[in-house]
Amino acid sequence: MSEVTITEVAKNGLWTNNPALVQLLGLCPLLAVTGTVVNALGLGIATLAVLIGSNTIVSLIRNHVSDAVRLPAFVMIIAAFVTCTELLMKAYTYELYQILGIFIPLIVTNCAILGRAEAFASKQNVGMAAFDGLMMGLGFLAVLVLLGAIRELMGQGTVFADMHLLFGAGASDWVMQPFGDSYSFLVIILPPGAFLVTGFLIAIKNAIDAANKRRADAKKDAPVKGAKRIRTTGHIS
Repeated sequence: MSEVTITEVAKNGLWTNNPALVQLLGLCPLLAVTGTVVNALGLGIATLAVLIGSNTIVSLIRNHVSDAVRLPAFVMIIAAFVTCTELLMKAYTYELYQILGIFIPLIVTNCAILGRAEAFASKQNVGMAAFDGLMMGLGFLAVLVLLGAIRELMGQGTVFADMHLLFGAGASDWVMQPFGDSYSFLVIILPPGAFLVTGFLIAIKNAIDAANKRRADAKKDAPVKGAKRIRTTGHIS
Protein backbone atom coordinates (compact mmCIF):
# COMPACT_ATOMS: atom_id res chain seq x y z
CA MET A 1 0.00 0.00 0.00
CA SER A 2 1.54 3.26 -1.13
CA GLU A 3 1.53 6.15 1.27
CA VAL A 4 -0.17 9.34 0.12
CA THR A 5 -0.50 12.70 1.80
CA ILE A 6 -3.65 14.74 2.35
CA THR A 7 -2.28 17.45 0.06
CA GLU A 8 -1.73 14.94 -2.74
CA VAL A 9 -5.22 13.52 -2.37
CA ALA A 10 -6.79 16.98 -2.39
CA LYS A 11 -4.84 18.16 -5.43
CA ASN A 12 -5.53 14.90 -7.21
CA GLY A 13 -9.30 15.12 -6.75
CA LEU A 14 -9.74 18.82 -7.37
CA TRP A 15 -7.30 19.33 -10.24
CA THR A 16 -4.64 16.81 -11.30
CA ASN A 17 -6.98 13.83 -11.74
CA ASN A 18 -10.36 15.57 -11.79
CA PRO A 19 -12.98 12.94 -12.73
CA ALA A 20 -14.74 15.19 -15.25
CA LEU A 21 -11.87 17.11 -16.87
CA VAL A 22 -9.05 14.56 -16.76
CA GLN A 23 -10.51 11.08 -16.34
CA LEU A 24 -13.52 12.07 -18.49
CA LEU A 25 -15.80 9.84 -16.43
CA GLY A 26 -19.47 10.43 -15.68
CA LEU A 27 -19.88 12.51 -18.83
CA CYS A 28 -23.39 11.27 -19.58
CA PRO A 29 -25.07 12.93 -16.57
CA LEU A 30 -22.58 15.80 -16.65
CA LEU A 31 -23.64 16.76 -20.17
CA ALA A 32 -27.31 15.89 -19.78
CA VAL A 33 -28.41 17.77 -16.66
CA THR A 34 -26.12 20.80 -16.47
CA GLY A 35 -28.50 23.18 -18.18
CA THR A 36 -28.90 25.10 -14.92
CA VAL A 37 -26.97 25.57 -11.68
CA VAL A 38 -29.66 23.96 -9.54
CA ASN A 39 -29.65 20.79 -11.63
CA ALA A 40 -25.86 20.63 -11.48
CA LEU A 41 -25.89 21.16 -7.71
CA GLY A 42 -28.49 18.46 -7.18
CA LEU A 43 -26.61 15.83 -9.15
CA GLY A 44 -23.22 16.95 -7.81
CA ILE A 45 -24.26 16.76 -4.15
CA ALA A 46 -25.86 13.34 -4.71
CA THR A 47 -22.67 12.05 -6.35
CA LEU A 48 -20.53 13.56 -3.58
CA ALA A 49 -22.57 11.79 -0.89
CA VAL A 50 -22.33 8.45 -2.69
CA LEU A 51 -18.57 8.83 -3.19
CA ILE A 52 -17.88 9.56 0.46
CA GLY A 53 -20.17 6.79 1.72
CA SER A 54 -19.02 4.09 -0.69
CA ASN A 55 -15.31 4.89 -0.23
CA THR A 56 -15.71 4.68 3.54
CA ILE A 57 -17.49 1.30 3.55
CA VAL A 58 -15.18 -0.17 0.90
CA SER A 59 -12.19 0.77 3.04
CA LEU A 60 -13.80 -0.80 6.12
CA ILE A 61 -14.36 -4.16 4.40
CA ARG A 62 -11.22 -4.18 2.26
CA ASN A 63 -9.56 -6.94 4.30
CA HIS A 64 -12.68 -9.10 4.55
CA VAL A 65 -13.74 -9.48 0.91
CA SER A 66 -12.07 -11.94 -1.44
CA ASP A 67 -10.95 -10.97 -4.93
CA ALA A 68 -13.61 -13.19 -6.47
CA VAL A 69 -16.50 -11.07 -5.18
CA ARG A 70 -14.76 -7.74 -4.70
CA LEU A 71 -16.27 -5.86 -7.64
CA PRO A 72 -19.84 -7.16 -7.14
CA ALA A 73 -19.57 -6.20 -3.48
CA PHE A 74 -18.42 -2.69 -4.39
CA VAL A 75 -21.31 -2.28 -6.83
CA MET A 76 -23.79 -3.39 -4.16
CA ILE A 77 -22.35 -0.87 -1.70
CA ILE A 78 -22.59 1.93 -4.26
CA ALA A 79 -26.14 0.91 -5.17
CA ALA A 80 -27.16 0.98 -1.51
CA PHE A 81 -25.89 4.55 -1.08
CA VAL A 82 -27.53 5.63 -4.35
CA THR A 83 -30.85 4.21 -3.11
CA CYS A 84 -30.51 6.12 0.18
CA THR A 85 -29.71 9.32 -1.72
CA GLU A 86 -32.65 8.76 -4.05
CA LEU A 87 -35.05 8.29 -1.15
CA LEU A 88 -33.76 11.44 0.56
CA MET A 89 -34.26 13.46 -2.61
CA LYS A 90 -37.78 12.09 -3.00
CA ALA A 91 -38.53 13.14 0.56
CA TYR A 92 -37.02 16.63 0.58
CA THR A 93 -36.44 17.79 -3.00
CA TYR A 94 -39.07 15.87 -4.96
CA GLU A 95 -39.47 18.36 -7.79
CA LEU A 96 -35.73 18.45 -8.40
CA TYR A 97 -35.64 14.66 -8.23
CA GLN A 98 -38.28 14.52 -10.98
CA ILE A 99 -36.24 16.89 -13.15
CA LEU A 100 -33.03 14.87 -12.74
CA GLY A 101 -35.02 11.69 -13.35
CA ILE A 102 -33.08 8.60 -14.36
CA PHE A 103 -29.69 10.25 -13.81
CA ILE A 104 -29.94 9.78 -10.04
CA PRO A 105 -30.24 5.96 -10.22
CA LEU A 106 -27.57 5.97 -12.94
CA ILE A 107 -25.02 7.18 -10.38
CA VAL A 108 -24.59 3.46 -9.69
CA THR A 109 -22.96 3.07 -13.12
CA ASN A 110 -20.69 6.11 -12.77
CA CYS A 111 -17.21 4.75 -13.44
CA ALA A 112 -15.63 7.49 -11.34
CA ILE A 113 -17.22 6.05 -8.18
CA LEU A 114 -16.41 2.41 -8.87
CA GLY A 115 -12.95 3.41 -10.04
CA ARG A 116 -12.13 5.19 -6.78
CA ALA A 117 -13.47 2.26 -4.76
CA GLU A 118 -11.25 -0.17 -6.65
CA ALA A 119 -8.13 1.95 -7.18
CA PHE A 120 -7.96 3.87 -3.89
CA ALA A 121 -10.47 3.05 -1.14
CA SER A 122 -9.74 -0.69 -1.24
CA LYS A 123 -6.06 0.04 -0.50
CA GLN A 124 -6.23 2.87 2.07
CA ASN A 125 -7.43 3.43 5.62
CA VAL A 126 -10.92 4.73 6.33
CA GLY A 127 -9.97 8.36 6.93
CA MET A 128 -7.94 8.69 3.75
CA ALA A 129 -10.57 6.84 1.70
CA ALA A 130 -13.34 9.14 2.95
CA PHE A 131 -11.19 12.21 2.26
CA ASP A 132 -10.47 10.97 -1.26
CA GLY A 133 -14.22 10.57 -1.81
CA LEU A 134 -14.76 14.12 -0.56
CA MET A 135 -12.10 15.61 -2.85
CA MET A 136 -13.14 13.63 -5.92
CA GLY A 137 -16.76 14.52 -5.25
CA LEU A 138 -15.94 18.20 -4.81
CA GLY A 139 -13.91 18.17 -8.03
CA PHE A 140 -16.82 16.64 -9.93
CA LEU A 141 -19.29 19.02 -8.24
CA ALA A 142 -17.19 22.07 -9.12
CA VAL A 143 -17.12 21.14 -12.81
CA LEU A 144 -20.86 20.44 -12.79
CA VAL A 145 -21.68 23.80 -11.20
CA LEU A 146 -19.30 25.73 -13.45
CA LEU A 147 -20.72 24.03 -16.53
CA GLY A 148 -24.27 24.64 -15.33
CA ALA A 149 -23.60 28.31 -14.57
CA ILE A 150 -22.02 28.94 -17.99
CA ARG A 151 -24.79 27.15 -19.88
CA GLU A 152 -27.56 28.79 -17.86
CA LEU A 153 -26.07 32.26 -18.26
CA MET A 154 -25.22 31.96 -21.95
CA GLY A 155 -28.25 29.88 -22.85
CA GLN A 156 -31.13 31.58 -21.10
CA GLY A 157 -29.57 34.69 -19.56
CA THR A 158 -30.12 33.73 -15.92
CA VAL A 159 -28.05 32.49 -13.00
CA PHE A 160 -29.41 30.64 -9.95
CA ALA A 161 -32.89 30.19 -11.42
CA ASP A 162 -35.24 27.77 -9.59
CA MET A 163 -32.93 27.45 -6.60
CA HIS A 164 -36.01 26.96 -4.44
CA LEU A 165 -36.11 23.38 -5.76
CA LEU A 166 -33.04 22.65 -3.63
CA PHE A 167 -32.98 25.27 -0.88
CA GLY A 168 -36.68 25.97 -0.30
CA ALA A 169 -38.99 28.91 -0.90
CA GLY A 170 -36.50 31.41 0.55
CA ALA A 171 -34.23 30.90 -2.45
CA SER A 172 -36.85 31.92 -5.02
CA ASP A 173 -35.45 35.45 -5.33
CA TRP A 174 -31.83 34.36 -5.84
CA VAL A 175 -32.20 34.44 -9.62
CA MET A 176 -30.17 37.02 -11.56
CA GLN A 177 -30.87 38.14 -15.14
CA PRO A 178 -27.90 40.21 -16.35
CA PHE A 179 -29.06 40.12 -20.00
CA GLY A 180 -32.73 40.96 -19.42
CA ASP A 181 -35.90 38.91 -19.69
CA SER A 182 -35.91 38.17 -23.42
CA TYR A 183 -32.36 36.81 -23.87
CA SER A 184 -32.01 33.26 -25.22
CA PHE A 185 -29.28 31.30 -27.00
CA LEU A 186 -30.75 27.88 -27.65
CA VAL A 187 -27.58 26.11 -28.81
CA ILE A 188 -25.91 26.37 -25.40
CA ILE A 189 -28.95 24.88 -23.64
CA LEU A 190 -29.06 21.85 -25.97
CA PRO A 191 -26.64 18.87 -25.76
CA PRO A 192 -24.26 20.29 -28.43
CA GLY A 193 -23.77 23.30 -26.19
CA ALA A 194 -22.80 21.01 -23.33
CA PHE A 195 -20.11 19.39 -25.49
CA LEU A 196 -18.80 22.78 -26.60
CA VAL A 197 -18.57 24.26 -23.10
CA THR A 198 -17.03 21.07 -21.68
CA GLY A 199 -14.44 21.08 -24.46
CA PHE A 200 -13.51 24.68 -23.70
CA LEU A 201 -13.14 23.89 -19.98
CA ILE A 202 -10.86 20.94 -20.75
CA ALA A 203 -8.81 23.10 -23.14
CA ILE A 204 -8.44 25.83 -20.50
CA LYS A 205 -7.27 23.32 -17.88
CA ASN A 206 -4.76 21.80 -20.31
CA ALA A 207 -3.45 25.27 -21.18
CA ILE A 208 -2.99 26.12 -17.49
CA ASP A 209 -1.18 22.83 -16.87
CA ALA A 210 1.09 23.42 -19.87
CA ALA A 211 1.92 26.96 -18.72
CA ASN A 212 2.70 25.73 -15.21
CA LYS A 213 4.96 23.01 -16.62
CA ARG A 214 6.86 25.53 -18.77
CA ARG A 215 7.39 27.80 -15.77
CA ALA A 216 8.58 24.88 -13.64
CA ASP A 217 10.99 23.72 -16.35
CA ALA A 218 12.34 27.24 -16.83
CA LYS A 219 12.86 27.65 -13.11
CA LYS A 220 14.61 24.29 -12.89
CA ASP A 221 16.98 25.08 -15.78
CA ALA A 222 17.73 28.67 -14.75
CA PRO A 223 21.28 29.27 -13.43
CA VAL A 224 21.63 29.88 -9.73
CA LYS A 225 22.18 33.55 -8.95
CA GLY A 226 25.60 34.33 -7.54
CA ALA A 227 27.17 31.12 -8.83
CA LYS A 228 30.60 31.58 -10.37
CA ARG A 229 32.81 29.34 -12.44
CA ILE A 230 36.33 28.95 -11.04
CA ARG A 231 39.13 27.83 -13.29
CA THR A 232 42.08 26.13 -11.67
CA THR A 233 45.45 25.52 -13.22
CA GLY A 234 48.43 23.59 -12.07
CA HIS A 235 48.39 21.04 -9.27
CA ILE A 236 46.45 21.25 -6.06
CA SER A 237 48.18 19.66 -3.10
